[in-house]
Amino acid sequence: MKIAVLGAGALGCAMGSCLSEAGHEVWLINRRADHVEAMNKYGLSVRTHGVDRNVLVKAALTAQEISAQTGVVDLIVVLVKSFHTQEAITSATAIVGPNTVVLSLQNGLGHEDVLAEVVGRDKVLAGKTYAGGVMLGPGRIIRGTEGKETYIGELDGHLTERVQRIAQAFNDAGLITHISDNIMGTMWEKLLVNVATGALSGITHLTYGDLYQVPEVKACALAAVQEAIDVAKASGIRLSIDDPEQPWIKAATGLPPEFKASMLQSLEKGSVTEVDYVNGSVVRWGQKCGVPTPVNRTLVACLKGIERGLFA
Repeated sequence: MKIAVLGAGALGCAMGSCLSEAGHEVWLINRRADHVEAMNKYGLSVRTHGVDRNVLVKAALTAQEISAQTGVVDLIVVLVKSFHTQEAITSATAIVGPNTVVLSLQNGLGHEDVLAEVVGRDKVLAGKTYAGGVMLGPGRIIRGTEGKETYIGELDGHLTERVQRIAQAFNDAGLITHISDNIMGTMWEKLLVNVATGALSGITHLTYGDLYQVPEVKACALAAVQEAIDVAKASGIRLSIDDPEQPWIKAATGLPPEFKASMLQSLEKGSVTEVDYVNGSVVRWGQKCGVPTPVNRTLVACLKGIERGLFA
């Protein structure tokens, strides 16, 4: 398959490197010139189990560069930050053809609607991944994909040939991928994992190895997740999770102690976080269904304050 990863940061490079090693033509799109140059010149340095190795990849600053070399692609995996979704997919229309599928694996809720406005709802698949990555520098990542599951599905829940084909390609690349017929429930269950650790990691600046050693942090995480579970159920979302400790445990499973949640990585890179699309989503949905969300509201406020201090 011809695959473009739109927003090839740490996670995008982690997944893209797996697909590239499996023999697919993978293009990693990132706006950082030093990152793209390093990957094209030296390959992508991937660290797994403490060992670094180079993976040959193709990288580009824009979709137009890819279009000029290879035309349209079969699959676009969208992994840009939530607040860049519309801008990013609009800039990528040069590689969208009649049969191109656009798959969002972003954190939070609502990206599918934004993508559909640009490329059409018939091209969009939804999904969530528990895989991760840490950026060590231009062209260098820690890959956190081993044992981490990805879920993808049609927006209407139907089992189609294209979703089966994509799931097979991911599985063949070592990315454990399941097809969901309840994608909204799947998306909410991933949201619970992000609620458990994202904001707290950003606020405390702790890696997972330290975050999980503080009982008060765990208590706060479980309270935030329980609020999200209550909101989902009140909103008619079908969940397979009813214990808030499950997402807390799942968040760190298979990841090294030095792993950092994406919100902390954003702050360290000098960027705002996706808290509005994670904990903020819980708050907004809670307002609609009448479920109080004081813990998530507080976490949003704390991160907004941190962002204000860093970027004002």
